[in-house]
Amino acid sequence: MIEDISHITFIVSDLDRMSEILETVFGAREVYASGEKPFSLAPEKFFTIGDLWVAIMQGKSLSERTYNHVAFKIRDEDIDIYLERIRSLDLDVMPPRPRVEGEGRSIYFHDADNHLFELHTGTLAGRLETYSRLKEAAE
Repeated sequence: MIEDISHITFIVSDLDRMSEILETVFGAREVYASGEKPFSLAPEKFFTIGDLWVAIMQGKSLSERTYNHVAFKIRDEDIDIYLERIRSLDLDVMPPRPRVEGEGRSIYFHDADNHLFELHTGTLAGRLETYSRLKEAAE
């Protein structure tokens, strides 16, 4: 039986640049750096964001941008703080997708390796309740 998410790994062209993003935007704490003697496939670093283990590994950037993404939960009142952190690193902030009221707000941004990140203020329970309410109203 699946217990939880173990970790998320991002392949990045520049470990230091991604370290700065993780630390500045997400408040990540570095807990391991392989240096030039990796035990895995390539040099890597491990971080914690809350209880989540995030790994970054040296490699080739994604060739294109897609909507595949990882979304992190933030408080609605903190959205401007995170937007400022992202902009301070000159990251590519995307326009938000159209949303229905009650779905939460999001910030979408790409790193230099074409990974898409989302910072989202909503919850699954809130989204399901909103969709249910809208479906009932439409019937």
